[in-house]
This record gives sequence, structure tokens and C-alpha cells, in this order.
Amino acid sequence: MEQTEFLEKNIFTDLKNLNDGSDKETIQYFSEQDFEIVLQRVEHFGIGVYKIETWQNGEVSEVAAHEDFKKKATDPKWYKKAFLTFKSRQPGLSYSATYKVSNKLLAKNTALDNEELS
Repeated sequence: MEQTEFLEKNIFTDLKNLNDGSDKETIQYFSEQDFEIVLQRVEHFGIGVYKIETWQNGEVSEVAAHEDFKKKATDPKWYKKAFLTFKSRQPGLSYSATYKVSNKLLAKNTALDNEELS
């Protein structure tokens, strides 16, 4: 299973991708409410978040990265704090992030998918 497939199936399911531009396939961004769900799901699976971007009128507004917080990408403290800061500073933005799904998690999900098929 590829990272994109994993994210679609386990993280972004039932959420509305607000990106309707030409880069729709590569960047998914979400409303404040949906992105909060994304972060909850990411934390549940232990997925790394390298950076979060805020979007306004189709343009990137602000960016925060795990290095800015001196935290590992998988540490939820940094992305929860960044999200809280962004949404309290300016409500109603859209959000996207760069993720890293571990090979171990991808392999585990591929094995589970194969079991379901047999």
C-alpha cells in the first residue's frame, strides 16, 4: 500500500478536500473542523506531520514545521500547538499538511487488506 492510498483510506475518508485547483491530486486541504479530525486520526495512527500550511483564498498564508518546535514529526504536541495557534489567530482558514506514514504501518495495512480479500 502506498502512502497516498493509506491517507485516503484511513485519514481523509469522509472529509471534504477543498482543493479544486490543478494541484488537487497532490495537495489536500481541509476546513478548520475537518483538519482537526485529520490531526486526531494522524495521532491515532502515529503518522508523522512534517509541516502544516494555512490557506486563504487559494494561497498559502502561514507555515509551521516540526523543526520550528524542535519536536519529532510524530510528536502530536507540536502540530496540536501549531494548529491551535493558527486557528486562534485567524479562524476560518483552510489547512494542509505534509505527512509521513511509516513503512511498518503501510506493510501492516497491506497485510490486513490481503487478509480481507482472502
